[in-house]
Amino acid sequence: MRKLLSGNEAVARGAWEAGVEVATAYPGTPSTEIVQALAGYPEVNAQWSVNEKVALEVASGAGYAGARSLCAMKHVGLNVASDPLFTLSYTGIQGGLVVVTADDPNLYSSQNEQDNRHYARAAKLPMLEPSDSDEARRFSKTAFALSEKYDCPVLLRLTTRISHGESLTELEERKMGPVLKKFDRNPSKYVMLPGYARPRHPLVEERMNRLKEFAETFPENRIEMGDKKIGIVSSGVAYQYGREAFPDASFLKLGMVWPLPEKLVKKFAGQVEKLFVVEELDPFLEDNLRMMGLDPVGKEVFPLCGELSPELVKQGVSGKGSVREINFDQAIPQRPPILCPGCPHRGVFHILKKLKVFTCGDIGCYTLAAQPPLNALHTCLCMGAGIGQSFGMEKALGKDARVVAVIGDSTFYHSGITALADIVYNRGKGTVLILDNLTTAMTGRQGHPGSGLDIYGQPSPVVELEKLVLGLGVKRVTVVNPYDLPLLEKVIQEEMEADEPSVIIARSACVLIPQFKGVRKKPVRVDREKCDGCKICLQLMCPALTWEAKTEPGKKRKGYARIDPLQCTGCEICLQVCNEAAICREDQ
Repeated sequence: MRKLLSGNEAVARGAWEAGVEVATAYPGTPSTEIVQALAGYPEVNAQWSVNEKVALEVASGAGYAGARSLCAMKHVGLNVASDPLFTLSYTGIQGGLVVVTADDPNLYSSQNEQDNRHYARAAKLPMLEPSDSDEARRFSKTAFALSEKYDCPVLLRLTTRISHGESLTELEERKMGPVLKKFDRNPSKYVMLPGYARPRHPLVEERMNRLKEFAETFPENRIEMGDKKIGIVSSGVAYQYGREAFPDASFLKLGMVWPLPEKLVKKFAGQVEKLFVVEELDPFLEDNLRMMGLDPVGKEVFPLCGELSPELVKQGVSGKGSVREINFDQAIPQRPPILCPGCPHRGVFHILKKLKVFTCGDIGCYTLAAQPPLNALHTCLCMGAGIGQSFGMEKALGKDARVVAVIGDSTFYHSGITALADIVYNRGKGTVLILDNLTTAMTGRQGHPGSGLDIYGQPSPVVELEKLVLGLGVKRVTVVNPYDLPLLEKVIQEEMEADEPSVIIARSACVLIPQFKGVRKKPVRVDREKCDGCKICLQLMCPALTWEAKTEPGKKRKGYARIDPLQCTGCEICLQVCNEAAICREDQ
């Protein structure tokens, strides 16, 4: 039986077929749907973890106890999880452990474009890379078998095109792994004291030697001979681009991108006239081929940044500049991402801009406030960094610096807690705004410890932000309605002037979750007679607000604001900023 599946869904299907019992993740595009899909299989115990490090630690605990487990994350999530990952390479695992990393070439939803193939080499772990959905399913199953055979986690690398692209996928039945679930009391293997860790390192090196031998005969590393004039070494989605551009060329398709099969690579190189390496992002394969003594053509003809395409591959291999990559930015009118109509974050950034505050931001929907016309977010580095950065600025500029940190509720649970504790411990006076919309909004409205809902949508205990912040030692904690702009402005002013750490929790449900029904009001409207065309309401960047250009006899204005009643949620933020009282409730 075959079914059309995305790469993420196919990984989940393969893990289920392999008998996975525990699945963990912190949601992050392009990886989110993997564990979301696994939650739909009743045999799998799935969960959203507070961050990727915890997710991997939970999955490894299940693996230590003999259960097959999977942990999924986007590429930057592996940075967070790298601490346990590197040492798991030493301890090994009892039940199979697969760690999925989804890279994001072209930065569709990420703050950088890192290439996580380097993690496999640095952590001394095998890495598989599928090139379509059915391979994603099969490689997921293979990864569990390799994990148990070689006593180590196995990395499975996807990219955005593989994660979200769909192709026909074979479906098979579920089959449990051979490992029996039990506690393995073996301190010399699982307790990484220096005295126990030292003898584990030679075992890791010996394992990599065995994996190198395995890579030579691994059936997913295969030579596909065609026209010998052009030989292409590739993997993942780049292989598909190469195949489309040069269907008659010879290929070395690598299903395992680390360790590399050196003998197979040299054999292939000796059979072709000109050797190319087609890969996205870093010259990972190219550099390793050069260390083998080969001289492939790679990044001198293919771009280092962004995604490849069949056109770019054809242009690079042929050396002809006549093939032009379509510039979609020019072909299609730009439509930048924007805060939703009625978003509770909008009023917060309007006030921060009004107060001329330097705002250290974080990962989440609120990063959209960095764009014009709001222009109210000034830093965004990584999950949880805004709080630490604001404290660093306070140290550099003095305690009178007009700096605040803004972080979302899910991000605060992920990695903001420790940064806030650092401010308290080191006697800072920073003001932190936690934008609590009761969900992990940007990745698709998943639950978190403060949402009261687990991955299955079932009620779960709530870790209350107020109590958590008080427990960290913050004495000044204020909860405000972010739609009440006068109160919000007053509170922000007061807390910034306080001589001790303070936290403002701006709480209102995301407009896209059911809890928002209690917040939604009737749409507001514009009284055209009162509108003087100042356009201040348009500075809110609300999609429900538009401008209708119209010159009227006897009037200076060149048009007036319009409100789309189908989009308006009745949040009344625009009503509060209008200086002419031209925006009013529908019943007025």
